[in-house]
Parts: sequence; C-alpha cells; structure tokens
Amino acid sequence: MNEKLRVGILGATGMVGQRFISLLENHPWFEVTTVAASPRSAGKTYEEAVGGRWKMTTPMPEAVKKLVVMNVNEVEKVAAGVDFVFSAVDMTKDEIRAIEEEYAKTETPVVSNNSAHRWTPDVPMVIPEINPEHFKVIEFQKKRLGTTRGFVAVKPNCSIQSYAPALAAWKEFEPYEVVATTYQAISGAGKTFKDWPEMVENIIPYIGGEEEKSEQEPLRILGELKDGVIVKAQEPVITCQCIRVPVLNGHTAAVFVKFRKKPTKEQLIEKLVNFSGLPQELHLPSAPKQFIQYMEEDNRPQVKADVDYEKGMGVSIGRLREDTVYDYKFVGLSHNTVRGAAGGAVLCAECLKALGYIDRKSNTPL
Repeated sequence: MNEKLRVGILGATGMVGQRFISLLENHPWFEVTTVAASPRSAGKTYEEAVGGRWKMTTPMPEAVKKLVVMNVNEVEKVAAGVDFVFSAVDMTKDEIRAIEEEYAKTETPVVSNNSAHRWTPDVPMVIPEINPEHFKVIEFQKKRLGTTRGFVAVKPNCSIQSYAPALAAWKEFEPYEVVATTYQAISGAGKTFKDWPEMVENIIPYIGGEEEKSEQEPLRILGELKDGVIVKAQEPVITCQCIRVPVLNGHTAAVFVKFRKKPTKEQLIEKLVNFSGLPQELHLPSAPKQFIQYMEEDNRPQVKADVDYEKGMGVSIGRLREDTVYDYKFVGLSHNTVRGAAGGAVLCAECLKALGYIDRKSNTPL
C-alpha cells in the first residue's frame, strides 16, 4: 500500500485507547492521525491529556504526543479527517450505540472494542480466525443505516478468547456442554496495581456482566448469517464463573467439555495446533503465524511465561486431559488487552481492509 489509511481513535486517552495507539505505531497499513476523547480532554495535546496516566509498558509514540485531542461528540468534525475509526469510548451502552451509529452514518467505518453493539443483529462480532464470514452481514446493516461505506463491526469480550478458539477448533467433535471458570487480569477493568491497590494479594469473585458475556458470546461467534442477521448457535451450552485475580495482563480459563463424538487427546491437540483462518491465509500484519499453541508441560500455560505468545495475539492451551465427570478438561490463556481488546480489533480492521470493506475515503463532500 502506498498511502496508509488515516485512523481515528475514539476514547484515545483510556487504557484500551492507549493500547490501540501503541499497537498502531509503525503499522504498515494504518496511521493514527486523529485522537478523540471526552470534552474535558479536547483541545489539549494527547501528551497533556493523558498526563501521568500512560499505562503501557512501552513509551508513548512520538507521533501522537502533539496531536490535539478532539471532542469525540463532534462527530462530523472528527470523521472528516479519517478513513475509519477504532472505538474505545467510555459511555453508557445506549450512548455508545448511538455515537457509533452516528459515526457510521458519516460514511466512516467503526471497528469497536465496546460491548454495546455485540448483540445488534446486523452487526458482526468477529474473531477473524473463526467467523470472518459474519462480515457479510455488513451489507444488510448498511441498508438499515442508509450508508454506502459506513458500518459498525465489533470484536467479542476479552474473557472468551482463552477458550472459544479451542471450541471452534473442535467443532467437528460437537462439544455440547462446557463449564468454564475465568481468572481475569486487572487491566480488563482498565486498571493497574498503582490505581487499584486493593487487588494486591486479593481475589474478587465477581466481575459485573462478565459471566453472561462469557456464556453467550461464543454462541454468537459460532452462529450463522440468516436472513440478514446473525443467528446464534444453540450449542455448546456454557456455564461460567468469572473471577478477578491479581495479575496485570492475561486471562486464564479452566474449562471442562463434553463431546457428542468423543475424540482422542491426540486428535484434539492436532486440531488445536493446525487451526488457522483467514488472517493466516492472507498474512495480515497483526496475525499470529500460529494462532493456538499447545503446551505439554504440566505447569503451563503461565501468565508470566506465555501471555506474550505471538506478541499477545496467540492463544496458549495446556493441561488437556480426560476428566471423570466431563470428557476432557484444559487450561487456556490469552492476552486480554492485545488479542482480547485492541489487538483483536486491529486484526478485524485488517480483515475488513483486505476484504474491501475499509478503503480510502474519497475527498468529495459526504
């Protein structure tokens, strides 16, 4: 590509917005040209607006420091200078739904990290290796919105990335019942230990709304496009508990599965390590070469050792063994703010670009 696509980040000063900015530094296809946030940050440079709240381990990219933060509510103004936007705004669900559709109606594609549109029937919710065919629902969404180029696409919840890929890899064995417990990092709440000291040496057995998402969202990903909407799969039936643990990055899941067609352990491992999809086929810039790694050691995957597998875009599975009540059990690990948040959205945008849904916006007036 000769010219990079111009990207806006909505909610650029928050933790996920910061992760977008760090991941897009030196991206071969995309360049952050616009940052937008709440009115209280508007008018300041990005560096001033973030101040001491930069939460990434890598330094703030020089290219964004002097960008002047725009007011995210000034939709036409923000949209005028970009080819598409990533959304990580911090608002109520109703406000998010409204503002994301407002951006789409300016003929600006929106790739969202937020949960507000995950159950909108004509909005695709995609893990690109698993269900990129759901992007086809965008054509129906455009008709509803009255747009030719603008749409909303979303990535799913961070907690499901550690086990939904395994269920997708094992689809032919017909998993029909799943019990999962997730052990979720504090960055999933936009926090570090510095600003959440009560999480040190502590576990909180509740994360608002997370269990419902963890039980239902995999079914939408495994569902199908019918009559212009995504219809969720009926199986597997999933029950989940979500626990906040004193870890900075990385969601771990302990999972039990029943299969209709009982596979061998060797068959399950073979399906995991050979599982790949459109991002690998197209060699997309953010795609992990190997999406899922299987770890033989009894004490892996571990957050400290494995969370950055494939630059945080891969999933690590281990401890797969037969169970006395269920057929098999395993442990999964994924990086919640890379694959589970901004990185997953960047990979969706790369897919959308490769499939022709995102391109350069013409300079003619809308």
